[in-house]
Amino acid sequence: METRFISVKEQIDVQKELAKPFQSLLAEKELLANVIECFPYPIQIFSIDGTARMINKATLDLIGIKSREAHIGIYNVFKDPIVIALGCVDKIKQVLAGKTVYLTDFNASYPDMIRYFDVVDRDIQVISSDITCFPLLNAEGIVEWFAAIFIFKKIYKGKEEIERGKQYIQSHWLEQYDADKAAKAAYLSKSHFIKLFKNHTGITPHQYYINYKIDKLKEKLLDTNISIAQAFSACNMDYSGHSARLFKEKTGFSPSDYRKYTNK
Repeated sequence: METRFISVKEQIDVQKELAKPFQSLLAEKELLANVIECFPYPIQIFSIDGTARMINKATLDLIGIKSREAHIGIYNVFKDPIVIALGCVDKIKQVLAGKTVYLTDFNASYPDMIRYFDVVDRDIQVISSDITCFPLLNAEGIVEWFAAIFIFKKIYKGKEEIERGKQYIQSHWLEQYDADKAAKAAYLSKSHFIKLFKNHTGITPHQYYINYKIDKLKEKLLDTNISIAQAFSACNMDYSGHSARLFKEKTGFSPSDYRKYTNK
């Protein structure tokens, strides 16, 4: 089978679509906060001086930020030493003129994040992502806040065994979870793999598999051209009983409520 690579234009088209749900929500701060929290991709909202005003759980988890209290009202993207070192400040500031800004292959050193910010000390070397920054306009058409959506492309870890196990899970998420095969892909015994995986990620391989599967289901639910049952089916999940309960347990929303809030 021929491998198809996504062009830069296609990546930007995807990023534009992700921004749409937020364009008209600035006047409704509570609703905006709810939509952001259940959004399947990491997202942050900033005031025009660059100070963080909202952040969702996906961002906290993927970046390793310890708490909202350590970030909201404290972190400033324009003063971030990593952003400054990568030479991105001026480009990001173009959003203040009403432009949508695309940052591709934003490679942030995780040891630097630990050095500068209150993040979890994890076995990660580099987080690679594409970032879309777009303005949020008030009723007068003036930029009041701006948003940044992160599409994480790769998280480079120091432990190759864990990375191999993750890659296996990500490649076989449509199948039933098989602990023996996941451990074999990592070249470890099952017990050692589970212990090492939890030490480095904070969760078991099976929990990682469930979370990954739920994230894929979230993506499918954003597509209103298919029914909720079809979204579940596309993820090899049954839209009844356990799977629906599991989704609500993980997200705090029923599948129908999740679709309702993310597509407003």
